[in-house]
This record gives sequence, structure tokens and C-alpha cells, in this order.
Amino acid sequence: MAVDVKLATPADGEALVDLFHAMDVHYWGAAAPSRAAMARHIEGLLPFRSCEIAVARQDDRPVGLATFAVLYPAPGLGGQLFMKDLFTIAQVRGQGIGRMIMRFLARLAVERGCVRFDWTAETDNPDALGFYDRLGARRVTEKVYYRFGGEELRKLAASGS
Repeated sequence: MAVDVKLATPADGEALVDLFHAMDVHYWGAAAPSRAAMARHIEGLLPFRSCEIAVARQDDRPVGLATFAVLYPAPGLGGQLFMKDLFTIAQVRGQGIGRMIMRFLARLAVERGCVRFDWTAETDNPDALGFYDRLGARRVTEKVYYRFGGEELRKLAASGS
């Protein structure tokens, strides 16, 4: 099994459409957007300006991805690599692909002078929580995760200064 992980480029558009669509189907089932809608969405995002994507390929077939950004400031004049999503297609789960992507991101974080590598995980996703625990990641309990979404986001955006 030959697996490599690299940063995505605009040439990876079709692979990203496939992986993003598979991820949405995995998490949202029938409520996921169609592959065609995802293709239009990805086309509108390329080239990526606010995030980067690492793509794992097995024998040249895209099998996983991680979306991330390096954020500033972070302690000690370094950056913080923040991963938004980690995903592997169902057929390769348990084969070490997720671990390879995480190692790739850790190496990239170190190369870019980051002092931290952070992400979130859903509390109702025991497979993800177990995976991150087995990697040896520390659960951060001193932070609270906040979100504006939907109507709350629109209301805040429309509020006066």
C-alpha cells in the first residue's frame, strides 16, 4: 500500500470534490449536498485563500484529507496550526491513513514555526475521540468553544457598531 500525503493544489479539484462530498455524506447522510453542488462550491473556492488542505492518496486514489490554517498570534512568537477537519473514506479507516495525515500536519507545523497544533472533535463521535486519545493528544479542558451560526450569525453581522 503506497500512501503519500501532500498539500492540495488547484489540480486536486476533482479529488477534493470527491472527498468533501464523501465527508458530507458521512456526517449528514441524505441532507448532504449533491456531488454537483459540491463541485460548484469547490470551484468557487479555488485557489484556497484562507485554508490549506492536505490530501492523502493510496495508490494515487484520494482517500483522506485535512483542512487547516496557521493562525497568529500563538505563544512564544510562533503560530498555531488549527485543523478544521480530518476525514478518511470508509474503505481505508483503521489502516493508519489518519495517523499519517496527523504526522504530516505535525511536521508541517514544526517546519512553519508553530508552537501548537489544535483541533476540535464532536463529543458524540467516540471513534474520533478514541483516535485522538490513542495518538497521545491532550484534551484541552481550559477552553470553551463558541459559535455563531445561522440566524445568530446574521443578527450579529447586521447589528450596529
